[in-house]
Amino acid sequence: MTAANKLPALIFDGDCAFCTSSARVAEKWFQLERVEPWQFADLDALGLSPEQCATALQWVSIDGSVSSGHLAVAAAMRSRGALWGVVGCVLRWPVITQIGALVYRWVAKNRHRLPGGTAACALREPTNPS
Repeated sequence: MTAANKLPALIFDGDCAFCTSSARVAEKWFQLERVEPWQFADLDALGLSPEQCATALQWVSIDGSVSSGHLAVAAAMRSRGALWGVVGCVLRWPVITQIGALVYRWVAKNRHRLPGGTAACALREPTNPS
């Protein structure tokens, strides 16, 4: 398997400084082998679309299944095992996952305001072709 199609993979928004910094922290803490900006990834080979990747962090598991947003974070944690794996499992519990989804959406919406964020980090609203 080449590095280009090695799984699992954490795919993030490389245009966002906050996301890039966060992805690098995750790479180190969770000892991930493949952490890549979606802008340079072979999305077709990963089973991802640009729309998915522009909307949220993506995790592609060894079996090719995809998790997005807070569930991608949980899946990356579970892949690490040990205490991180336990935290990743807890993040999938019904009430906790609802809170995780809210927190993830807030962070995504405000990432340009967070430490390391820039104006380029702001999510763009889809254009309405009227």
